[in-house]
Amino acid sequence: GLPNVGKSSFMNKITRANVDVQPYAFTTKSLFVGHCDYRYLRWQVIDTPGILDHALEERNTIEMQAITALAHLTCSVLYFIDISEHCGYTIEQQCSLFRSIKPLFANKELIVVVNKIDAQPWETLDAEKKNMVEGLVKESPNCSFMTMSNHSETGVSEVKALACDRLLATRVESRISGKKVEGVMNRLQVFYPDARDSLDRDSFIPESVQKEREAGGSKKKQSRIGYAATKHDDPEDGSGDADMEDGNRKKTARELMWENGGPGVWAPDYREQYDLKDPEWRFDAIPEIMDGKNIMDYIDPDIEAKLAALEKEEDQLEAEAQAAAMGDDDSDLDEEEAAAITAIRERKAQFRMMSHVHATQNKPIMPRSVRGRAKDKHQPGAREAEEIRKKMDVYGVDTSQMLERGRKRERSVDRRRSRSRAVSDESDTDMNEMDTDGMSKGAIKKQKKEKKQEKKRATSLARSHSRPREPSQVGLKDEVAENIAKKLDKQGRKLWQGASGEGDKRKSVHLVKWMNTGKKRMGTHNKR
Repeated sequence: GLPNVGKSSFMNKITRANVDVQPYAFTTKSLFVGHCDYRYLRWQVIDTPGILDHALEERNTIEMQAITALAHLTCSVLYFIDISEHCGYTIEQQCSLFRSIKPLFANKELIVVVNKIDAQPWETLDAEKKNMVEGLVKESPNCSFMTMSNHSETGVSEVKALACDRLLATRVESRISGKKVEGVMNRLQVFYPDARDSLDRDSFIPESVQKEREAGGSKKKQSRIGYAATKHDDPEDGSGDADMEDGNRKKTARELMWENGGPGVWAPDYREQYDLKDPEWRFDAIPEIMDGKNIMDYIDPDIEAKLAALEKEEDQLEAEAQAAAMGDDDSDLDEEEAAAITAIRERKAQFRMMSHVHATQNKPIMPRSVRGRAKDKHQPGAREAEEIRKKMDVYGVDTSQMLERGRKRERSVDRRRSRSRAVSDESDTDMNEMDTDGMSKGAIKKQKKEKKQEKKRATSLARSHSRPREPSQVGLKDEVAENIAKKLDKQGRKLWQGASGEGDKRKSVHLVKWMNTGKKRMGTHNKR
């Protein structure tokens, strides 16, 4: 249709699209696509730009998009006419445009939509203008006529439904008329029953039901067992469960359930429904077969009696063993020794339990080299001679030889340290006595550096020869165990060295605000 006749507004109403709508011409400058659902199918709606009534050669690019879409798409076309003429074009001009683009509607479902009936109702329109619009519908085959209003939403759903239904019917007809349907129809066979004879067969009613009806019997009363009392129950009426006690009537499964303990206690015996050659076989025990043999053939019928006798014999033997143990009280220990042994065992059990308790705590194990050192000058370490003597005297152990051995070791360590200091002093004297006559300051400095590096290399080489390299030489299994030991040593050092670890979450400020904000003055900015 022409611009501003309500095409984009109609698309916004029936789809999820959001096309811009303005009160001036050519607001829509390209094709817009929206989607809607109808009859469990997804439908595509295309909004075309407005078209003016002039020759094809004079149309611009925006108009040619609508012409191209109409020429190439197999669709249902809605031609909008604004009968209120608020779009700026008369009804005569809109009908003229319809006739000029009528060849594009060939082989398409066409619907002439009269829009804006809220501003100008169709019933009050001039007869001459009515005849002009109705003439368009009569001139075109497969053309329908609809009225609607986007403002009041009158007839919007009806226009959408008619367009979708007509397009769907066209698609179905085209597929049926195609060659693909013949291959499917050849495999389909529809059978219609033929009349066997000309007899009329009425409905059949059993004789028992007929007699019940003739006798005027009422509906059978059901049992109320297991049901809660309701307002419809009449206790004075003799129609309770006593009337249900009929010998000829078979009890239902529900009645049997309440008679045998209720839900969860009683279960129906489905063996009654077995269809066997001899009905007496229904309740026989089903044999359990293993490896093609019946298990019941290998079960001793007296197995339970033999098991009871064996258990009785075991209980008797256990009672005799306990009596013998109670009678054997002869021991080489007196009461004090027995009490001491009992106390020692209890103490060991307590230590064992506490070790398990401490093992669950997430604390690193301190290495032996650190475990006995003094943590404070006011607190002597556990390796001090006096502390060792006090602790071992409690257990009655002589510590004289152990302390003497420790003193010898300390003297040897001091001797090694004094020897290393003497060597370093000699090296210093060698450097001082070095002949530097006729040498520049740079050459002297270089020579001293080489001497120093040579001395350091010699000491490190000697230290490397004395240090064990293999993990097995220090009592460890492999390199993995050595890495674990180093890690534990490092964790243990944190307790007394005060080093920061993984738990110390400290973030250093990289950009201090007062150093990086405000005007920059002359000079340095690393402090206030």
